[in-house]
Amino acid sequence: MAATRRAGVDLRAAAGGDAADLAALLHDASPRIAARLEALAAHPFAAALVATGWTGLPCGLIVLDWAPSLQSDRPIARITTLLVAEEDRRSGIGRLLVKAGSQAARVAGCDRLDIALPPGSPEAEAFCAALGFTGPALTLSRPLRKRAPGDPG
Repeated sequence: MAATRRAGVDLRAAAGGDAADLAALLHDASPRIAARLEALAAHPFAAALVATGWTGLPCGLIVLDWAPSLQSDRPIARITTLLVAEEDRRSGIGRLLVKAGSQAARVAGCDRLDIALPPGSPEAEAFCAALGFTGPALTLSRPLRKRAPGDPG
């Protein structure tokens, strides 16, 4: 995605150089964030977009991927991360990120976008409902391998 400016916010593809700022936004001190961002940038079925405000620092992030499905003739996109800095919430940044992510998914040939919400998050539910998301918000998961203590995630 080429960088765009909407409502005073720059939207662009996230890159490894954003790792330190995004780690702070994600409250994740993992040294692997830069490598994960680079892997996402290189992946043909994923996108990671960052929003930056007037400071130039990331204030929002959306990560999504898409895959073929038996439920649809076209790939289904899924938002795996959607985050806006607490001090920048309710300013339209989340809406801009979802719109940009939706466009990336449409360009990839998708005709549906899914998101799983954390349980007990009425603010997130209201936000998603306002953007047209419908249906039950339940996603269950389990690890596929055992991890030793201290193993990176």
